[in-house]
Amino acid sequence: MTQAYTPPSADGSAPAHDDNQLIAERREKLKAMRQAQQRGEGVAFPNDFKPTDKAAELFAVHGETTKEALEANPVRACVAGRMMLKRVMGKASFATLQDASFGPSGGRIQIYLNNDGVGEALHNAFKHWDLGDIVAAEGVLFRTRTGELTIHADSVRLITKSLRPLPDKFHGIADQEIKYRQRYVDLMTDENARQRFVTRSRALSSIRDFMVGHGFLEVETPMLHPIPGGANAKPFKTHHNALDQEMFLRIAPELYLKRLLVGGFDRVFEINRNFRNEGISVRHNPEFTMMEFYAAYWNYHDLMDFNEQLIRHVVKQVHGDTPLTYNGKPVDVYAPFERLTIREAILKYTEAGDNVDNTEWLLNQLKKLGLTEAKHQLSTRSLASLQVLYFEEKVEDKLWNPTFIMDHPTEISPLARANDAKPEVTERFELYITGREFGNAFSELNDAEDQAARFQAQVSAKDGGDDEAMHFDADYIRALEYGMPPAGGCGIGIDRLMMLLTDSPSIRDVILFPALRREH
Repeated sequence: MTQAYTPPSADGSAPAHDDNQLIAERREKLKAMRQAQQRGEGVAFPNDFKPTDKAAELFAVHGETTKEALEANPVRACVAGRMMLKRVMGKASFATLQDASFGPSGGRIQIYLNNDGVGEALHNAFKHWDLGDIVAAEGVLFRTRTGELTIHADSVRLITKSLRPLPDKFHGIADQEIKYRQRYVDLMTDENARQRFVTRSRALSSIRDFMVGHGFLEVETPMLHPIPGGANAKPFKTHHNALDQEMFLRIAPELYLKRLLVGGFDRVFEINRNFRNEGISVRHNPEFTMMEFYAAYWNYHDLMDFNEQLIRHVVKQVHGDTPLTYNGKPVDVYAPFERLTIREAILKYTEAGDNVDNTEWLLNQLKKLGLTEAKHQLSTRSLASLQVLYFEEKVEDKLWNPTFIMDHPTEISPLARANDAKPEVTERFELYITGREFGNAFSELNDAEDQAARFQAQVSAKDGGDDEAMHFDADYIRALEYGMPPAGGCGIGIDRLMMLLTDSPSIRDVILFPALRREH
């Protein structure tokens, strides 16, 4: 691997890494380029170069071609990329350019310059170009004495002058927050980061293909809502000047998508941005991506079957035959996903035993775990609701392989259909993988009168101080009164799925520009 070229200090000692001084020096170089342009000697920021080759493609085609074969049948290449490495040796120089391609070379290819190839004047100018500059090169492929595929350049151009120095090439960006805040630098210097977001894009494409292949229609619904709905969450508020009314950023598209079922579409899905004015953690970002889909004449059992197929499809598309692991531990998505009720999960993963049905015991355990009356209103909760809290505290993080947790209480599932045999619970499940919730789904409630009563209960909860409770959506009730077919609906957290697929510890690792406190 070639080494980065850094000019020595005047006294010959190691250079002082004063970014302000380096930026000033680069601005002076750009100033000279602008002055040359005024004299008619080139363009400071040219826009007429068209690369015809990518580094990864050159390695894919010629990576195994021998030195002799390249000499016998010369291959010309024309590339452009950011200069990441540079080594100057008098009459000859090496540099490594990085473009947007991906492959074993990491989108990088080496170029070689000498006075004979590009001329002494251009070569001398090249010696003053900096790491981070975007450079174009044309020439013939050859292999160096160490066997590295290289372009022997007979033409080079400075396409864009970089005014800021790159981070140290050996360490990249050490500060994780800077990686999130300056994602553009992170992508330049960290091949893993670049590959992570390519994986995200490919996974999203595979999800879309799978959905369309199963008869779903992709749709778009509003991001600005007159009232928030579709989830129990605190919304972001804004004001619409032309309508002169308060609006809310979407917390979920659910109620609009189900209006489309009323309108006659049997299967719809949307990959959408949602906004929830809540906490930030390794699992939560205020702005996040989710896919919601709805299918007429499905119930939650159909949704469980479909989710298994979808998750396996995406993992296969991204990882092929390579086993899926997360944080060094295998995750088996090919075995049948386990299906447990909340009660069954507590019995399986804790020592609760018969106390699982003991309200007083659950209350005492929850208080020992730090839950309070003021925050969680423990004394007003039903047995089923207390079991949910206990499950969240004691079981959730133990569900490593994909597991459906079924039959959530009706009182905390205002949009889900109640179980006909056990109306205190709903036909609802949440999907857990690696101890995290990945999806929420249920047989949809299509009884307009029942839904109106559920909304009214939510309004009462909001009046009682629950700022995450739902509003009463009169238009949605009106839609249901026209008649919605029985249906199943599901929401899948795309960002959490991408964390799994890319083995990333934080949701910020898979969001290009996560929410951060403003710089001062």
